[in-house]
Amino acid sequence: MPVTTTPHLRRIATNGVQLNVAIAGDGPAVLLLHGFPHTWQLWSGIMGRLAGRYRVIAPDLRGFGASARAVEGYDAGTLAADAEGLLDALGEPSAAVVGIDAGTAPAVLLALRRPGRVRRLVVMEALLGRLPGAEDVVAGGAPWWFGFHAVPGLAETVLAGNEAPYVDWFLDSGTLGRGVPDDVRAAFVHAYTGGEALRCAFSYYRALPTSAQQIQDAVATARLTMPTMAVGSHPVGTGLERQLRPIADDLVGHHLQDCGHIIPLDRPDALFALLAPFLSADLPAVSRPGPPDQAAHGALTPARTADAHRKRLPANG
Repeated sequence: MPVTTTPHLRRIATNGVQLNVAIAGDGPAVLLLHGFPHTWQLWSGIMGRLAGRYRVIAPDLRGFGASARAVEGYDAGTLAADAEGLLDALGEPSAAVVGIDAGTAPAVLLALRRPGRVRRLVVMEALLGRLPGAEDVVAGGAPWWFGFHAVPGLAETVLAGNEAPYVDWFLDSGTLGRGVPDDVRAAFVHAYTGGEALRCAFSYYRALPTSAQQIQDAVATARLTMPTMAVGSHPVGTGLERQLRPIADDLVGHHLQDCGHIIPLDRPDALFALLAPFLSADLPAVSRPGPPDQAAHGALTPARTADAHRKRLPANG
């Protein structure tokens, strides 16, 4: 039977919570973890392309989107356990794990704590707690919304009835003003409308001190031993790569120019051009794709990505 590249949705119980999960394709598992203010539809620009060769698994994180509104558990450690439980429920012993924004810390923590479950790691546009290397990114302090979201009950009350323009602000700034497709925008606004939806989303920010300590504890005794790729754009740039370099055995970094924070929606072609060769080592040799046709994808052209292809450096370089 032909492989279906159109995602289908399932409700899957993991780690005490019901997750809404989009699944497409067949082959080695690729687990995609979104951020804020996103749902699994963040990956709509690349999911179908990956599903031609992989089993692509894209959950709504606990409390986000159509997943259950959990009372607690928004720290990176619990979200990592959710991801591992999801792989168990789907019968996947391991996966290539791709995370962005709020999905980055759980992806890294899963890789540090359970390296046998993560064949390859791709992380984007986030900083990892207090790890050194990104001091310049936060020299002026954390972004304003971190503090706003961190105060219990405040943001939910202030934003009641104004969720759509608030979400729109993040989508506009995260694509450098280019915006996202109307259907994706509508899905995100729906997902973050209502007091409970907002409480869950902001609980991730309220758990950041716990998540930071979990990462600090993990790197004290473990390293990232799997092939790892860090992808930056605006505003994080190379900050995440610099944080990872001292703790990763096999790290490659890319910095996409003229690209907003929401890489999978702002520059899906550029992202796929990086993912395809990086993930292809998990495929049987006869199935591995050739180099992406960058002209066809309109990605990684010199004028737009002057330093997108950066050479692999030693782990402690």
